[in-house]
Amino acid sequence: MKLAEALIHRADAQKRLAQLTERLNRSARVQEGDAPPEDPAELLEELDRTVATLTELIQRINRTNAATPFGSGVLSDALAERDGLALKRSALTRLIEAASHNQFRYGRSEIKYVATVDVAALQKQADDLARAYRELDAAIQQTNWTVDLL
Repeated sequence: MKLAEALIHRADAQKRLAQLTERLNRSARVQEGDAPPEDPAELLEELDRTVATLTELIQRINRTNAATPFGSGVLSDALAERDGLALKRSALTRLIEAASHNQFRYGRSEIKYVATVDVAALQKQADDLARAYRELDAAIQQTNWTVDLL
């Protein structure tokens, strides 16, 4: 199995886990004398199996990421770098939104607010981060389809 396939299976298992949690919650309580929509014991068994599968996939994915060469380091380093780019871009985007917020004043006596940052420069920086993220992500995705899962 390729790493990319394992990542798809992991996402499926995470969705399945969320669905099982919802189904368990719906079956947790019923009116006295009524039957639950689904058997909680069966759902709990399926939950255990899904968690075990997800745990194994995550362990194998992590081992593969740590052992796969990528650039001058390993794939897990590139993933951390990609996450850092996304975090910084998100923070800059929120700052841009806060600084660009239009304020309507109804009279000259109302307080006027001005931006304390250069919105245009921040937008260029956010755009550069987005481009770097896309390029790094594309290289990571390409690697994911060529590497076998450990």
